[in-house]
Amino acid sequence: MATVASILKEKGNHVFSVTPDTTIMDCLKLMTEKKIGSVLVMQEEKVVGIFSERDYARRGILQGNDEQTPVKKVMTDKVYYVSPDQSAETCMAQMSDKRIRHLPVLEKDKVVGVISIGDVVKTLLQDKESLIKGLENYILQGVIKL
Repeated sequence: MATVASILKEKGNHVFSVTPDTTIMDCLKLMTEKKIGSVLVMQEEKVVGIFSERDYARRGILQGNDEQTPVKKVMTDKVYYVSPDQSAETCMAQMSDKRIRHLPVLEKDKVVGVISIGDVVKTLLQDKESLIKGLENYILQGVIKL
């Protein structure tokens, strides 16, 4: 069973973050440059929020904010976390239940990575493919012995 630690081992654990006073435009530029869907909003090593494409779509310009608006006005301030030892299945359940797409990974109260729903889906598919191949081999070995 895949864990968050194995996901981070494959994808890397670089964390992109901004401060609460970073403008929406600067956040969007960073997300575009790094090809990511969200950034953590941090103040002195503490996560105070997360800003995603969805936050921009829902609370950006349509709500009267402009590109110079500080991200603290439009970020999601209720952030859910996972630990490196949690399973990919647990992450998927949490993401589905909370309707979120990104989870910061905390270890001893320190951010050690961020996983996305895409990372989790990819991992779960790989696990299922491996299980299917194993079962196919088991069946074929049983047939050959007969």
